[in-house]
Amino acid sequence: MEFKNLPPVKDQLMKCVRCGKCRSVCPVFSEIKNETAAPRGHVFMVQMLRDGKIEPTSDVYERLSRCLMCETCSVNCPSGIDVHELNAAARSYIYDNNPNIGKELIFDTMWTRPGLLKTTSFFMWGAQKTGLQKLARNLGLTKLLPGDLPQAEKILSEVPLHSARAQLPLVNEAKGEQKYTVGYFLGCATDLFNPEVARATINVLTHNGCKVVIPRDLKCCGQPHVANGKMDTARKLMAHNIKIFGSYNFDYIITDCASCSAALSRKNMEFLFKGLKIEDEAMAFSDLVMDLTQFLIDVIDVKIPEAVITEPRVRVTYHDPCHLANAQGVKTQPRELLKRIPDVEYVEMADANSCCGGSGTYSLTHYEMSMKILDHKMDHAMETGADYVATCCPSCSMQLRHGIARHNWNARVVHPVELLNAYYNNMPDAK
Repeated sequence: MEFKNLPPVKDQLMKCVRCGKCRSVCPVFSEIKNETAAPRGHVFMVQMLRDGKIEPTSDVYERLSRCLMCETCSVNCPSGIDVHELNAAARSYIYDNNPNIGKELIFDTMWTRPGLLKTTSFFMWGAQKTGLQKLARNLGLTKLLPGDLPQAEKILSEVPLHSARAQLPLVNEAKGEQKYTVGYFLGCATDLFNPEVARATINVLTHNGCKVVIPRDLKCCGQPHVANGKMDTARKLMAHNIKIFGSYNFDYIITDCASCSAALSRKNMEFLFKGLKIEDEAMAFSDLVMDLTQFLIDVIDVKIPEAVITEPRVRVTYHDPCHLANAQGVKTQPRELLKRIPDVEYVEMADANSCCGGSGTYSLTHYEMSMKILDHKMDHAMETGADYVATCCPSCSMQLRHGIARHNWNARVVHPVELLNAYYNNMPDAK
């Protein structure tokens, strides 16, 4: 579909009344204080691209790529403009006119093939375990990496050897009476970098009467591709996953990753597939998708038995992933889940719904800006005195762990389901 005929470009540009509300909530504009970094400025750029007043150049792409795609502006826009969709559409249009072999290799070759992703993570693990990564830093070799990677490579710490897929069976039977059959959309980051979250997810779901199936031919949800101007590739990945899950008869499709559930949401499916033949199938698929904490609270209504707590309760705060809170409006369920765990003392941090600066690949491509935003988040988190910072996004988890290391804070980052699973493991008779 031609750029100017894409639904967000065709239907939403006329809505902007130039009020500037978006400027007051944008994390990036808060740091740069320049209209070209403001969501309103990005709307202007998209309009000029549509009207042919500016050319789709790499310089325009770079300005648009300053956007975190956190959707804070979109949810606060009085006119209801999905600024992030306009930005994503423009990035894709510009990229199509300025293809890049590096991006082709990363997003079309590696990130579309789970086997290659696994091989890449294995080499990363090997570099860390053998000390090659540290040696490369000490010798200054990491400075030879392109872009912001000389600094940003530190974010990818403690890569595990075994992926979640290598540890979990295709079918995980319910413990006790089976209530639901669910498909587990196991995202790339949870699979490769947080397998402990996947194990906890399976244990908690089966503990609560769910038969859990993990389709083995699953591919990336496409969220990184949308953010990096590769919308056509994102559509192909989505279409593949829709076909895979369509071959099963699931009651629900569950994911522990906020970015995955946002990518698989009805709203994003409309953005990618509206007017295409696969639209109805995509909508039916997205109607089954649900965030893990939302499922545990709204569907399962998980009941957690009380027990005699012999150890002090752990103090836990929560960070809202933008892709969960802004993109999907899921805010209360993760907090409610944490509050239901008997050995957890929940404490709310200030501005919990502010972006951490991770935003998928953003921290790798805009490291300095990402760190400025992260430091604000860490100030609020540390004020709580928490032992754990809980969040539902692998990208946020990596970013927050990096922030904890930068600030020498004695705290851990976990998914809420890990704390529930740990409680279950200490309660062998828990039902």
